[in-house]
Amino acid sequence: MIEFENISKHYPDGTVAVSNFNLQIPAHSSTVFVGSSGCGKTTLLRMINRMVDPSAGSVRIDGEDISGKNAVQLRRSIGYVMQNSGLLPHFTVAENIATVPRLMGESRKSSRRRALELMETVGLNSSMADRYPHQLSGGQQQRVGVARGLASDPNILLMDEPFGAVDPIVRAELQTELLRLQKELDKTIVFVTHDIDEAFLLGDQVVILAAGAQKLQVGSPSDIIENPANDFVASFIGAQRGSRSLSVKQTAQGPVLVDAQGRTQGRLVEGGTHL
Repeated sequence: MIEFENISKHYPDGTVAVSNFNLQIPAHSSTVFVGSSGCGKTTLLRMINRMVDPSAGSVRIDGEDISGKNAVQLRRSIGYVMQNSGLLPHFTVAENIATVPRLMGESRKSSRRRALELMETVGLNSSMADRYPHQLSGGQQQRVGVARGLASDPNILLMDEPFGAVDPIVRAELQTELLRLQKELDKTIVFVTHDIDEAFLLGDQVVILAAGAQKLQVGSPSDIIENPANDFVASFIGAQRGSRSLSVKQTAQGPVLVDAQGRTQGRLVEGGTHL
């Protein structure tokens, strides 16, 4: 479990990125920070691996204050996936994935074997192992980034808008892949996005933030959609615009679900809804 207790972050220029933030992140689940740019969500994420240290308060992992931990060792024990993959351009795919295991003392042979296993896990053919990042598509690069984040078999995986730079079709594929991985690997995932639909798709717990990392609402996607905390949250998730209101429309191919603007959102199939 990850705990934020009375966390604040002030910068020398007077900027207040985070103000008195408190939150518990349950183990073996996905928590998504969502909000507009500059609300402090990435700052909170980076406090978990001490890429950013708080000005006040404490971050604890399984009850232990991480301020007393060696920052480099802590970072190597926590998976981190960023936007644009952040791959080393002069390393091959396998070498990129094996970076952290190599830094932790694994042999070249062992770390390469681990890299090949993870390539399969994230849906990459092992024939790509000796390619360089510029030889991959954006979606493939992001899969390599996810594999690298998992290479040390961390309990915690931090993901900072990892799918924001790819096209919508690839993004949907990567989201589906992440849901599959979480079901298989059972990690504690902390995910940052500005896309509320992505947050609702991927999060067991969703944290909607305003400037200064002010918590507007924390809950499951169903809780937030059914009971938005205030008018701002209702507007942010699209409830006031009716974009989440669905109705059934009969078509020649059978019943479909449409939103308030009449756009098809899915079709009804026996036993449930197919989106």
